[in-house]
Amino acid sequence: MESGLKDKVVCITGASGGIGRALAECFAQEGARLMLCAYSQFDGLKEWVEAQEWNERALVAKVDVRQPRELKEVHARACKRWVRVDICVANAGIWPEDSLPLHEMSEERILHTVDVDLLGATWTARAFLASLAQCGPRKDGHGAGLIFIGSTAGRFGEAGHCDYSLSKAGMYGLLRTLKNEIVQLDPFGRVNLVEPGWTATPMAEDSLQDDSAIKGIARTMPLRQIARAEDIARAVAFLSSPLLARHLSGEVLTVAGGMEGRTLWHESEIEAEAVRRRLDPD
Repeated sequence: MESGLKDKVVCITGASGGIGRALAECFAQEGARLMLCAYSQFDGLKEWVEAQEWNERALVAKVDVRQPRELKEVHARACKRWVRVDICVANAGIWPEDSLPLHEMSEERILHTVDVDLLGATWTARAFLASLAQCGPRKDGHGAGLIFIGSTAGRFGEAGHCDYSLSKAGMYGLLRTLKNEIVQLDPFGRVNLVEPGWTATPMAEDSLQDDSAIKGIARTMPLRQIARAEDIARAVAFLSSPLLARHLSGEVLTVAGGMEGRTLWHESEIEAEAVRRRLDPD
């Protein structure tokens, strides 16, 4: 099925992480041109991209999403190479591992998480929309696409991680406002949000080694399995497609195995190792 993503320019923040690399692979397979951004793991991203057969269609940049100027410069660089940026995926984020109730959480941690996860997504969107305002819409009617990567923590909450939940919940406000603003710049522009649940990435690796954690997660989902990074990437690619999702805007696509925020299975009905086996490639 034709996605319309071939030769589109896609900017991805947080491209060095598990979901970020899966996003890069997925868009590359569709023939897109890639502006890949990372910060703390930039060197690893650069080395990985250089080893890919599609590396001639990619630029990499070290970008701190807390710095609006750096995001503006990234878009300027992409436009200099390819004239415009068609799609932007605000994926960069952190998840502090320590589980703490709000009254024990430091001010520094709360501010840092919100700064990276929520304000970083805001500055990312701002730079993309400013770039779109300068370039204008495509003549072929393929609308621009902005995708936020949220979390089920923003929908259901996550005890011990109020800072993260707060940041991801804030993306609902961005989504519902910017879907109305983007059409002032591009009449076919769309803004959507992909909301992963627990996903097998390096950020979650330690937690997923704990059998009790696996059972606690899987018991809330009809599909007793953990998402793979490529599951998230495919959902993002779908919503980014100017052909497959041309009439979808302001939507939240939850990729979490049907999670409802309530217990559906007793822990005795869940085999942790079987859940892990489902993470292996087909």
